[in-house]
Amino acid sequence: MIPVAEFKQFTEQQPAFKVLKPWWDVLAEYLTVAMLMIGVFGCTLQVTQDKIICLPSHEPRENLSEAPCQQLLPQGVSEQMGGLRELSGLKNNLDLQQYSFINQLCYETALHWYAKYFPYLVVIHTLIFMVCTSFWFKFPGTSSKIEHFISILGKCFDSPWTTRALSEVSGENHKGPAAGRAVVTTVSATGAGSGKAGEGEKEKVLAEPEKVVTEPPVVTLLDKKEGEQAKALFEKVKKFRVHVEEGDILYSMYIRQTVLKVCKFFAILVYNLVYVKKISFLVSCRVETSEVTGYASFCCNHTKAHLFSKLAFCYISFVCVYGITCLYTLYWLFHRPLKEYSFRSVREETGMNDIPDVKNDFAFMLHLIDQYDSLYSKRFAVFLSEVSESRLKQLNLNHEWTPEKLRQKLQRNTRGRLELALCMLPGLPDTVFELSEVEALRLEAICDISFPPGLSQLVNLQELSLLHSPARLPFSSQIFLRDRLKVICVKFEELREVPLWVFGLRGLEELHLEGLFPPEMARAATLESLRELKQLKVLSLRSNAGKVPASVTDVAGHLQRLSLHNDGSRLLALNSLKKLAVLRELELVACGLERIPHAVFSLGALQELDLKDNHLRSIEEILSFQHCRKLVTLRLWHNQIAYVPEHVRKLRGLEQLYLSHNKLETLPPQLGQCFGLRLLDVSHNGLRSLPPEVGLLQSLQHLALSYNALESLPDELFFCQKLRTLLLGYNHLTQLSPHVAALRILSRLELKGNRLEALPEELGDCKGLKKSGLLVEDTLYEGLPAEVREKMEEE
Repeated sequence: MIPVAEFKQFTEQQPAFKVLKPWWDVLAEYLTVAMLMIGVFGCTLQVTQDKIICLPSHEPRENLSEAPCQQLLPQGVSEQMGGLRELSGLKNNLDLQQYSFINQLCYETALHWYAKYFPYLVVIHTLIFMVCTSFWFKFPGTSSKIEHFISILGKCFDSPWTTRALSEVSGENHKGPAAGRAVVTTVSATGAGSGKAGEGEKEKVLAEPEKVVTEPPVVTLLDKKEGEQAKALFEKVKKFRVHVEEGDILYSMYIRQTVLKVCKFFAILVYNLVYVKKISFLVSCRVETSEVTGYASFCCNHTKAHLFSKLAFCYISFVCVYGITCLYTLYWLFHRPLKEYSFRSVREETGMNDIPDVKNDFAFMLHLIDQYDSLYSKRFAVFLSEVSESRLKQLNLNHEWTPEKLRQKLQRNTRGRLELALCMLPGLPDTVFELSEVEALRLEAICDISFPPGLSQLVNLQELSLLHSPARLPFSSQIFLRDRLKVICVKFEELREVPLWVFGLRGLEELHLEGLFPPEMARAATLESLRELKQLKVLSLRSNAGKVPASVTDVAGHLQRLSLHNDGSRLLALNSLKKLAVLRELELVACGLERIPHAVFSLGALQELDLKDNHLRSIEEILSFQHCRKLVTLRLWHNQIAYVPEHVRKLRGLEQLYLSHNKLETLPPQLGQCFGLRLLDVSHNGLRSLPPEVGLLQSLQHLALSYNALESLPDELFFCQKLRTLLLGYNHLTQLSPHVAALRILSRLELKGNRLEALPEELGDCKGLKKSGLLVEDTLYEGLPAEVREKMEEE
């Protein structure tokens, strides 16, 4: 006997697969179980009890062509019994063996194959139906996707974030901006394994929907773990969607197995209806055994025919119902657009309007899920929403970046403001807006920043830096920042990415922009109008502009500092600079300039000019700087200047002159007539000597001569008794004059990298020079007299 448990593996799938079984598949599964039971029961009877009992026919030999059982009717039984006559045959005392032989022979030859193999056919057909129903769960090309989908679906359904997102996004959970870190008690009521206590908390929350958590609870490790798990689910859903939406193998496989079941149903139904009448209680049997038994015609009784006939009709009934479910499945498959799925109702119900519609196999599986329970697709849709994902990221950020942790990052920036710098975060923590003491906010490489209304809590905010961090600013926040923000720094790959609200901050005093113009706009250098920036005093632009942006003229009347860093691209059409009448500082860095622009000489209020990293070879135009009577700082460093013209003497008001990183070999004696010069930097050149006239620079306090080829210094240099810094490193000096003692207030002296054999002991007379300010080889320092070293090491 075959135990039913052996067929359990054919009738049961993994419990998780039930979500992809609509009602007709479930009904068909029960029908196949019933049909399998019929087959198993029939096979058991067939093996253990089924037999045929035959009796010889009393018809004479000349009537053998007639069926021996045709006359066995109830009304003729008595007549035949009365007409019985004694017949003779072979007597060999083997009567029992003869009947057993005839029974077996007639069972094999006279019994119809349908009556003989009916139970086995039922089992085979049922197994085929089961295979057709579950084949797509086992086929490698489909089972991997199904298992992955069910795994993700279960995690999405059980995730505490699902309930929280549905309540928060739909507006059921009202909370202030500072309460974004609070863990809603509804989460604990929906997590896996929550009991009666969780249900009680859920009922309590539903009873008090307006209650807001005012005190942020302690962030537990479990909360953080749930947030990380939800974050991983978002990534899995994204990748799974991209993978599954590419094809329709699940949809086509389901159609094929359904069509196969329909074809199988018609074939089984037809041949069963044709052959079911072959299951007969009486069976005629004719065998050539007269030589052995004395008879050739027998009338046989199929003992289980009556039961098998009833089982056959029952089986056919089940097959008919099964076929109807298959036909309905085909109707459902071809009547509805199952390769497209819309979350419109979910969007309307939850308020998450960004849930995308899906297609192909992804859509087909969601249609099947709806047949099981539409709540699954609703909760699954949470992880397709970018709004929900951003809320989750925000929650995780708030958990990670507490106000205490953010306060540890506060420090003073170069402008002396208390600055909070955040770099490469997935978003902007809401806890930032609890630090009301912040004066400067620096955000770098933070994507999709959206300033909440809580921005108004930063009452001391004056400076904002957005470095590769696109930011959206609601109108209420624009009003808050419009008159409050003083400095803003914006850096993007292209200047077209600069938020438009930046140009509406009318209280702005400094604007720093960095980014490239698109190729089609580089020549025009078009910026948004700066007309609204009535108080703008500093404008810095680092780009690849072909000319000075035309919008600069909108603030020409009050702009005091202009910095143009062109990254090596040549800047042309500089005549518009003449309109900057009150400009005090001008930087034209890496602008590809070969000569000093003539427009600069028209800037009567100019005090500082920086022409760093250009292609200047000659500075003959330096004579025209006498028209810039307020010019005090001139930076011509990092160019290719070979000499300084004599008319540098005309720059009597010049206080700082930077000529480092050029190709100078000599300095003109006339440089000594710039009596106001306090700083002179000619390092990183090829100077071999200094003119004695340098001693006329009695105001000189800082002199940088490092990285030249000086072999000696004129004694007149030490007449500059106001020198505080003298940098002579990496030259060819062989000795240092004892006249260095005249530099009484010298506090920094660099001599490293020369050919000095000893240091003069007169260094001890430089009262302002200490060991920390003397940069020289240790051996030379140790060669100084002990009393000199002691004096220099005194605090």
